[in-house]
Amino acid sequence: MTKIINGKEISAYLKNKIKDEVAALKQNNINVGLAVIMVGNNPASKVYVANKEKACEQLGIISYKYELPEDTTNEQLLELIQKLNSDNNVNGILCQLPLPNHLDEKLIINSINPEKDVDAFHPQNVGKIMIGDYDYLPCTPAGVIEMLNYENIDITSKNCVVIGRSNIVGKPMAMLLLHNNGTVTICHSKTKNLKEICRSADILVAAIGKPRFVTADMVKPGAVVIDVGINRCEDGKLCGDVDFENVQNVASAITPVPGGVGPMTIALLMKNTVTAAKKMNFNK
Repeated sequence: MTKIINGKEISAYLKNKIKDEVAALKQNNINVGLAVIMVGNNPASKVYVANKEKACEQLGIISYKYELPEDTTNEQLLELIQKLNSDNNVNGILCQLPLPNHLDEKLIINSINPEKDVDAFHPQNVGKIMIGDYDYLPCTPAGVIEMLNYENIDITSKNCVVIGRSNIVGKPMAMLLLHNNGTVTICHSKTKNLKEICRSADILVAAIGKPRFVTADMVKPGAVVIDVGINRCEDGKLCGDVDFENVQNVASAITPVPGGVGPMTIALLMKNTVTAAKKMNFNK
């Protein structure tokens, strides 16, 4: 019987622990604050921001929301970030991506104080992940590791294959699996013999951004399949990068879309924000 890994259940478990931490900090007169900046009217971004706001409210984290018009300039956005960098009530700063095309994403990410970079996108935090000495982890890859731990799926000595090499998911996902003693292969659009490589995986992570790309014949019987993708399919429904209906008959465990990795991302963002608050108040 294939195990369907329930991201909602695992994120609820994590959020309860985070809620207790936030309450304990409040006992010490420490409030946890997260600033979320959104530029323009991207519909998907609006949904994500609303979900982050809701999570903050549930856990007792103060949410500061900045909705800026589409025509905001680099200078205006940098000015806001500098203000938030120096605001002691703000522990974490998140600039919702993607930004409108005229804005310099790299410049904006690099302007966020690494101590408040709860997305872990700043080069300083990316470098720390590389050497295994980090304060924050990118929320989606960290969420995947939490799921595997929760389900007692041991990564040590397993063949782990990551499809996708993005800075946000693919690369950090590979590093975290490596830090957990997995043997890791990263695949991408230029990889030869992709099907054969995927079939060698004990743990297969799909983060390629193509609907139902991973088919049953790409999966080794008994493999654990983690689907990071979220796509709008032809029928208008959400689907992942994995052909769930058919792959679940081959895998030993699999994450659904929606309700798999998605809820974990927000839970880990909340965890990073609490870590930032502790660092700011206990490392003075």
